[in-house]
Amino acid sequence: MASLSKNKIKYIHSLEQKKIRKEERVFLAEGPKLVGDLLEHFPCRFLAATSLWFQKHTDIHANELVEVSQEELSRASLLKTPQQVLAIFEQPQYTLNPEVARHSLCLALDDVQDPGNLGTIIRLADWFGIEHIICSQNTVDVYNPKTVQATMGGIARVKVHYTSLPDFIRSLGDDTPVFGTFLDGKNMYEQPLSTTGLIVMGNEGNGIGKEVETLINRKLYIPNYPQGQETSESLNVAIATAVICAEFRRQAAWK
Repeated sequence: MASLSKNKIKYIHSLEQKKIRKEERVFLAEGPKLVGDLLEHFPCRFLAATSLWFQKHTDIHANELVEVSQEELSRASLLKTPQQVLAIFEQPQYTLNPEVARHSLCLALDDVQDPGNLGTIIRLADWFGIEHIICSQNTVDVYNPKTVQATMGGIARVKVHYTSLPDFIRSLGDDTPVFGTFLDGKNMYEQPLSTTGLIVMGNEGNGIGKEVETLINRKLYIPNYPQGQETSESLNVAIATAVICAEFRRQAAWK
């Protein structure tokens, strides 16, 4: 096996930058659970791990394998507490077809900015069996290392697309339900929710943008409890996504 050079460490650290990730068409993942999940789904260009990790994983397919000490791993890792293994994977290339929202339930994100929020939403989508997330061009990069870590492996099963949200929603036609949450929406616990369509979640500070809002044909509201009582101004976007997806899937289970 090769050794971990200073240039390789520098290259690993450079993958914090979106520009480099885009040019190289790769992303970084760390930790036994996450790397283990991704090895089954994406081609691996580089993997560095401790001898303990390699003892448990003898059949690894990667372009380059490096055995490192815990100290070397610490120098290469972007985590405060490195976890035995890090790997560089090739970014998958997905094709987006509007049919996915006509025949299944999908999520759309309108300018979500926090990497942790995006990663958590991908993890939620994976849990609730949502296979596609359509993001606006200004949504944070799915391959940001903080996003990748927060997915807890969900990135292996959920396809994330970037496109113009207004154009995508228009391409669905009038028959496809497009849901969004608003303060003037209808109580979602009192509304029939479909097993297909698009659920739009908005930006952390500004919610769903005006252009996208005009295209939403099912406005929902997540009520607080008890209703009318003074409470927090809003829910975190990832928590709101969890609440909404749970209700969609609960209703689907009773149909």
